[in-house]
Amino acid sequence: MQSSTIVNGKQRKTSPSEKSPEVGVVIDGSSHAARPGERLVDLINRVGVKLPQVCYHPQLGPVQTCDTCLIEIDGQLVRACATAVSEGMSVSTVSPRAHAARQEAFDRILSNHMLYCTVCDNNNGNCTVHNTTKLMAIEHQQIPFKTKPYEVDNTNPFYRYDPDQCVLCGRCVEACQNVEVNETLSINWDDPHPRVLWDGGSNIGESSCVSCGHCVTVCPCNALMEKSMLGHAGFLTGISKRALNSMIDVVKGVEPETGYSSILRVSEIESAMRESRIRRTKTVCTYCGVGCSFNIWTKDRHILKVEPLEGPANGISTCIKGKFGWDYVNDPDRLTKPLIREGDGFREASWDEALDLVARKFTEIKAKHGPDSLAFISSSKCTNEESYLMQKLARGVIGTNNIDNCSRYCQAPATTGLFRTVGHGGDSGSIHDIENASLVLIIGSNTAESHPVLATRVKRAHKLHGQKLIVSDLRENEMARRADLFLHPKPGTDLVWLSAITRYLLENGLAHEDFLRQWVNGLEDYRKALAPFTMEFASQTCGLPVETLEKVAHMIAEASGVCILWAMGVTQQSQGSDTSTAISNLLLVTGNYMRTGTGAYPLRGHNNVQGAGDCGAAPATLPGYQSVDDPQVRARFEAGWKVKLSSTKGLDNHQMVDAIHQGKVKSLYLEGEEMAIVDSNANHVAAAFSKLDFFVVQDIFFSTTCRFADVVLPATPSLEKDGTFTSTERRIQRLHQVFEPIAGSRPDWKITRDIANRLGANWNYAHPSEIMSEMASLSPLYAGVNYERLEGFKSLQWPVAADGSDQPLLYTQKFNFPDGKARLFPVTWSGPVEKSNTEFDLHLNNGRLLEHFHEGNLTYRVKGIKEKTPDVFVEISPELAQERGVQSGTWLLLISRYGQVRVRALVTDRVSGRELYMPMNSTESPVNRLTSSITDTVTHTPAFKETSVHMQILPEIGESPLPRVNPRFGHPTPQQGVETERKWKRPDYRFPGSELVQIQQK
Repeated sequence: MQSSTIVNGKQRKTSPSEKSPEVGVVIDGSSHAARPGERLVDLINRVGVKLPQVCYHPQLGPVQTCDTCLIEIDGQLVRACATAVSEGMSVSTVSPRAHAARQEAFDRILSNHMLYCTVCDNNNGNCTVHNTTKLMAIEHQQIPFKTKPYEVDNTNPFYRYDPDQCVLCGRCVEACQNVEVNETLSINWDDPHPRVLWDGGSNIGESSCVSCGHCVTVCPCNALMEKSMLGHAGFLTGISKRALNSMIDVVKGVEPETGYSSILRVSEIESAMRESRIRRTKTVCTYCGVGCSFNIWTKDRHILKVEPLEGPANGISTCIKGKFGWDYVNDPDRLTKPLIREGDGFREASWDEALDLVARKFTEIKAKHGPDSLAFISSSKCTNEESYLMQKLARGVIGTNNIDNCSRYCQAPATTGLFRTVGHGGDSGSIHDIENASLVLIIGSNTAESHPVLATRVKRAHKLHGQKLIVSDLRENEMARRADLFLHPKPGTDLVWLSAITRYLLENGLAHEDFLRQWVNGLEDYRKALAPFTMEFASQTCGLPVETLEKVAHMIAEASGVCILWAMGVTQQSQGSDTSTAISNLLLVTGNYMRTGTGAYPLRGHNNVQGAGDCGAAPATLPGYQSVDDPQVRARFEAGWKVKLSSTKGLDNHQMVDAIHQGKVKSLYLEGEEMAIVDSNANHVAAAFSKLDFFVVQDIFFSTTCRFADVVLPATPSLEKDGTFTSTERRIQRLHQVFEPIAGSRPDWKITRDIANRLGANWNYAHPSEIMSEMASLSPLYAGVNYERLEGFKSLQWPVAADGSDQPLLYTQKFNFPDGKARLFPVTWSGPVEKSNTEFDLHLNNGRLLEHFHEGNLTYRVKGIKEKTPDVFVEISPELAQERGVQSGTWLLLISRYGQVRVRALVTDRVSGRELYMPMNSTESPVNRLTSSITDTVTHTPAFKETSVHMQILPEIGESPLPRVNPRFGHPTPQQGVETERKWKRPDYRFPGSELVQIQQK
């Protein structure tokens, strides 16, 4: 449990070792125990005293714009939100003076807001303005409502802003500036009619707004609302604007005589009626690996809104995909019937016919060619329980270890590097621990777009709390532009500069010698392996000045705690495992493990890529990373499953493709992966699929991969099933079924169960909780995991002991080796396998975009996302564009040694020189038609990032592939939060109660 104190008006998290004895505070004559430094408003709320507070939100901190939380201490009126408790403090919330001041403050708020709750879509019991009106028993306004001279802004596809309803609390600005740190929103307090501004006055649709939804989530009224709520949430709101305005006029017309209380009673009846048709269901995001969780509000199959609040990873935070990217669930292209190939096409079939065919063909192929002629691939989009069943089907029913998942494409090298050095293949700690770091080093990760909510925590710590930031990348992405130091090494050379810095630290007395003596093995052999990695060699190899490398080394040595974050820019190299190992070696040499604010954080790309590996969807490990060749492990699973298991390591998904070409693998069962265009050297992969004797694809849409299938089985997305996901933090969370499966589709776990039973298994799972219980009984890593311990927003971070205790921060007592010590693992340098030459003279990088996920099978079905980013493109530097005569919109043909794609250019200074960047988000021109079959030598992870191309300029010039409404073209307005002090300086502002009262400033 973390405590907190207030420093300079901001809450600072403290560790348990920093805690002091509780202090006594008297509130309205009653004594209460408070935590030292706790905000007074938090104590008041915790003990149940009712105190108005419009602008305060516990995850935003004291905004201090509304003055409705005024209380009296020692004869002075102060804001409870900005006051820290102290020993012996005596607080009065009920003094006449405090009461009068709060009434005055709230009357000013109502002068900015028209109360028409009965016909408002936001009348859902959680409107702060409505509830405060009731709490304070307001009957009439002393200051009449005044309209503002601005139109409603409807230019964002997902939400609208109504200035006339805006109370100018500044919550949205605080959230945008200091939580999301996109720095788009502000309030010009000097304006005669202040309002919330996007980019200082742009319309929302053409601003730098990234549609993260933070502002909408924290708005205390209906000024900012999801468009999906409008006309849908209330009983009286789905009517024409003219009729609605007339009803509002009626409501306002009766207020002078009846007072607000009678109007609020009617609105509360209408709000209560909504409970009969609005459901709120907790789920976990299906996109990246951050693990955001939230409630989804639904009416029938209509998604009203996503409401983040209590998620342990994200709190109030979301990104455009998590907040607004769910339209695909009801897309008319959803698969609703099993499909069986007939000739060059498919026909619809019943479930019984399709499953019987699958079972018969699997049986025939196994009998004729043996169990290892079949292969199975699970999905990181599926639940833990579904991956567990897929690997159990392969091993326990078919008898093969040919099982893998898409972590092979991205995270396997990072897992290997950590297993080599510290013993667990996962993040060292939590996002909270990254926030606590003195220095964050990001390598090969476009964190702000690939893991946006996690990036907000780094941006916040960097902006507000003095955290230092170093970024190493080929592109000057958002995190690079924010960094204190940006490194642009030559492609594929990170291992060299990391090792050189480590050697420099060891040779110059900057290593953590005490830590190395107590906790680390292998130092002398490791020192010898560092011999080639001089600073001069690193400078020449990486293209980085020696002075810059020395600066990095000293910044690391001087930091009290270092966290290193990395992703596909590291792992998708031919030496991805060794570079990941070098990262962990550096952390060990500098003592940056075993405490908060330190450690290794390989950022998992998909929502459940960590869980898929945890649950045994891998060729060499059973659930919990237990080796298939360990007799004791096999004996435990054989007893649990009542089968004999193979001890032979299976094929990974890269090897499966080669084995298909060689005629060794005859059948493939693929669950929820778009492998035909997501795997590297896509033409080679597609050619393999066409050679299979029998191919089963299970998905929610008819994907490119489905075109090669013999049977297509319609599955369900996460909103239509129960289960668990495990995030990049090793955080296991429950997702609850929001909708019934769309007619004709089935959850993946049920499909796999039914196939297994047709093959002779006797699986009688009736719910995913039973699957998890079985896995927990066989895997010490998940021993204490059960659905009761994950109810609601509760979560567990593995390893989880049988008693339910977990480890949010790893290695606090020892490393995961028999002697408790970590191991320095020597690495060598061989360099990228594929290099540019005179023909293929440009380096092509690739990766994700903020708006889309992977190839876009889900996100292109969201109209608003497609409006923001309608198509794929290739980024080209201004200098290369000038040299070749290219402009944004020029059509290019990119040709590699393996294929070609046609794509439009986007000229941008995010890339430089002869380096290109192409996002993954295309099914028509997928970048992986250009990538090779070269892999990391240890894990067979494709070297997606080692691609050279020739660029042919086509005669056509189209429009820019990014429209004006993309947030890249906006102009953020960074500032320190709401800048409430500017409001206090307005001529028309007077501190409620008395102009002479001393008030507590920020």
